[in-house]
Amino acid sequence: MVRLPFVPKEMKFFDLHEESARNTVKAAQALKEMVETWQFVDSRAAEITELEHQGDTITHQIISLLHRTFVTPFDREDIALLAHTQDDIIDFIHAAADAMYIYKIKVPTQRAKELADIILQGAIEVEKAVAGLRRRSQLKMVQDKCVEINRLENMADRVYRAAMAELFDNTDNIAEIIKWREIYGHLESATDRAEDVANVLEGVALKHA
Repeated sequence: MVRLPFVPKEMKFFDLHEESARNTVKAAQALKEMVETWQFVDSRAAEITELEHQGDTITHQIISLLHRTFVTPFDREDIALLAHTQDDIIDFIHAAADAMYIYKIKVPTQRAKELADIILQGAIEVEKAVAGLRRRSQLKMVQDKCVEINRLENMADRVYRAAMAELFDNTDNIAEIIKWREIYGHLESATDRAEDVANVLEGVALKHA
């Protein structure tokens, strides 16, 4: 009987997932600063676009490494799903920022600012939770962070519903309604994807606790 040599689990996955989470926080911070100050909008939008490209690169690195790795630190499908769902958050951050820039929004609404703030809070919680995957002793913390991410997503849902109601109540300008309906949709989708990340993280934590 041939004995296979011990094959160490590839720990670089943790590095890459954490890098992806940090990159998402940077994009969320840039979005929040963009809507709060509404200055240098073109450079802010360009910065978020560059961060979105970096996110794509990190996701590609994770999937490429997955194809080359025999033993992984947790389930292969969870590694891939975590990579893609994290990337989805930054994709919607980019979509919202890009839409505001392209549509030449005069000034962001208060609801847009609230949603941007929730997105940033969620991204920070995701970053903390992803960092906790490295150690079994921190998996309970990971689950706690997932609960908080879900709470933030519920908050975002309420803000989104209020934003849509106010949009139709406060204007009869069809062009403005179309623009803001799309922007609000992107912002709310970013929080939905953070919840998707939380669901993946919670599953991993429960499997390995």
